[in-house]
Amino acid sequence: MRVLGIDPGLRTMGWGVIDVSGSRLSHVANGTCTSQSGALPARLVALFEQLGEVVARFAPDTAAVEHTFVNKDGAGTLKLGQARGIAVLVPALAGLEVGEYAPNQIKKTVVGVGHADKRQIAHMVRMQMPGAELKGPDAADALAIAMCHAFHMRAGGRLQDALRRASA
Repeated sequence: MRVLGIDPGLRTMGWGVIDVSGSRLSHVANGTCTSQSGALPARLVALFEQLGEVVARFAPDTAAVEHTFVNKDGAGTLKLGQARGIAVLVPALAGLEVGEYAPNQIKKTVVGVGHADKRQIAHMVRMQMPGAELKGPDAADALAIAMCHAFHMRAGGRLQDALRRASA
């Protein structure tokens, strides 16, 4: 199964693609979609088009996106929410189910603690995927999101299998 992780951002949106085979995770690719300063609609279009190219090129089976956190700047949070809308919309338009995870849940799953910093996340991503060349902190975060989704999908699949066996 191929998983696309997306770290929403208006200036820089990270993405990471991994392949999952049983408990094995393999790095496929990672990078960023960017938008230049200027009118918000043009920035959103740029992100939409770039992320659409990623989905078309790597043909993921599922996707996952980080939940937006609310910060002190309400206007900034709203703009980030619009970028997050692009991050959810692009894979949904491609027919993919999109998982959503809180930042602390992603960090806890990948690093083991819910308040890990970006450096710790990148380190654990490199540990899980040796040889992966990370294209920046947002791309590393996106790979962590994909890893989190893979873990929770496996755990959910095991639960479903156990429930089927118990009812048979």
